[in-house]
Amino acid sequence: MRSLRLAAFLSGVLCSSVFSVAGRQATSGSPDLDLGVQAYKNARYEEAIQHFKQAVDLDPTLLNARLYLATAYAQQYIPGADTPDNNKFAEQAIDQYKAVLERDPKNTNSVKGIAYLDLQMKHFDKAKEFYRKATELDPNDPEPYYSVAVIDWTQTYQSRMELRAKLDPKQLQPLIRSAECWLLRDANRLLVDDGIEMLKKAIELRRDYDDAMAYTNLMYRERADIQCGDAKSYAADLKIADDWVDLTITAKKRKSENPPVPFPTGVLTLLTSTVKP
Repeated sequence: MRSLRLAAFLSGVLCSSVFSVAGRQATSGSPDLDLGVQAYKNARYEEAIQHFKQAVDLDPTLLNARLYLATAYAQQYIPGADTPDNNKFAEQAIDQYKAVLERDPKNTNSVKGIAYLDLQMKHFDKAKEFYRKATELDPNDPEPYYSVAVIDWTQTYQSRMELRAKLDPKQLQPLIRSAECWLLRDANRLLVDDGIEMLKKAIELRRDYDDAMAYTNLMYRERADIQCGDAKSYAADLKIADDWVDLTITAKKRKSENPPVPFPTGVLTLLTSTVKP
């Protein structure tokens, strides 16, 4: 369920940036660009691709045409369908986004587009690289920080589940009581700290960011599982996670209201703490 929600969220981010561009009239004087925009807006993506390719072939410096072409390819890509033909759409889109960045290194739509597609293809490190670039280009946009944190959580969760699969199911839980906990700690510690820091920045920028609050809860639960042999820190992290559950519920209830959602006492400060060495 979380992966579906994440895909829907990121898809919405991508499409919103695309339609804001596609809704403007082409000013280049390129008939193929105009025809491609109209085809795209009417969901005729294959036709749009042909027009945008023609526009790019006629004028390789026409960045809007490359952006539209990249977006049309991305629209054809189906997240989760790991086939050569499907992945080719994503790769073609990435190639066009990169061509835009060669001429306009600060083009945030291209940076986010590459990050989104790499994420959907499970190229997590590449996706984080480009989401971090997005934070540098626009430090006031909370969504790339959130996206980096979601990838951090995904990687920590995968490592933890892989470890659990290897353990004797009769072994006492939680993981902090197992000798293997230290292996998990080595694998996940930096990711947990990074994820918490990224979520803190996202929430500072958007005080009612309930999705980021929900992942803060999840990230603290991951941190609890690497407090090896330290029951007190384990319990403290779970308490913080529970506080963020309550805050998420509050934020969702007040989402329709304008005032920012207040933080539980001490929780925001604790976001800056790291796992004890």
